[in-house]
Amino acid sequence: MQSRPLLIAVAMAATLHARPIFAASDEYDDSQSHPLRIAAYLAHPVGWLAEWLVFRPFHFLVSATEPQEAFFGHKPHPPVLAEPQPLHGYGSAKKAPAARSNAESTVPPPPPARETVKVIEVPVEKTVFKEVPKIVEVEKIVFPAVAFRFDSAELTDLGRGQVYLAAERLREQTDLTIVIEGHADAVGNEDYNQKLGLRRAEAVMNELVGHGIDTSRISAASFGETKPLIGQETQWARAVNRRVEFQVKSAR
Repeated sequence: MQSRPLLIAVAMAATLHARPIFAASDEYDDSQSHPLRIAAYLAHPVGWLAEWLVFRPFHFLVSATEPQEAFFGHKPHPPVLAEPQPLHGYGSAKKAPAARSNAESTVPPPPPARETVKVIEVPVEKTVFKEVPKIVEVEKIVFPAVAFRFDSAELTDLGRGQVYLAAERLREQTDLTIVIEGHADAVGNEDYNQKLGLRRAEAVMNELVGHGIDTSRISAASFGETKPLIGQETQWARAVNRRVEFQVKSAR
C-alpha cells in the first residue's frame, strides 16, 4: 500500500517529460511543470488520469490541424502573457484586392486644363484737387503821381496839391508805410538822372513831413531814367516820365 503513491508519482513524472503523440502540438504543455499543477496532481491523481485519458484525446480530435479547428469551431486560447496569435478566419470569404489593369497603370493622367485669362482695360477716372490760393479783396489805395519841370526838383503848385492828397490818405491809413520813388527823363547822362530822381523823392518826403506824416512811415529811392512810363522821345512823353510815385511797402 505504501508503494502505490510512489508509483503514481513516478508515472506522473514520466508523463510530464514524455508527451504523447496526440498532444505534441498542444500549447498548454508548458504549464505541466508548474509546481501548483504538480501539487494538485499529487493530491488528486484522478484529475491527472481524466486529463490524459479523456480531455487530451478530445482536444487532439478538435484541434490537431487547422481544418479540424475550423470544422469543430475550436479557437485556441494561449496563455495570458503569450504573444497574440494570428487569426485564421476559416469559412469566411476573403476579399481579394482588385487587380489593376496594365493600361490603367501605364496611361499618364491628362494634363490640366488651361485657364484662359481675359484682360479688360477699364478707364479710371482720376479726380485731382488743386489748391487755389484764396484771394481776399482789400481796399485799393491809389496815390497820385507828382510831376516836375525839366531838370528841376522843385514842386509846382499842382505837385504840392498832389502831395497834400497823398498825406490825407496816409493820415486815414495809419498802418501803411510807403516808398517814394523818384524818376527822370532820358535827357542827360544816367548818373545825373539817378541823382536828380533822388532829389525829387526827397523833396516830396519833406513835403509829407510838413503835413504831419512821421518819417518812420516813409522812405526815398531813385530809379533815374530806368523806368519810363512812355518810351517816346517827345516833349510830352518826357514830361510824363519826370515824376515821383508812391509805392505801398507794408502795413505796420
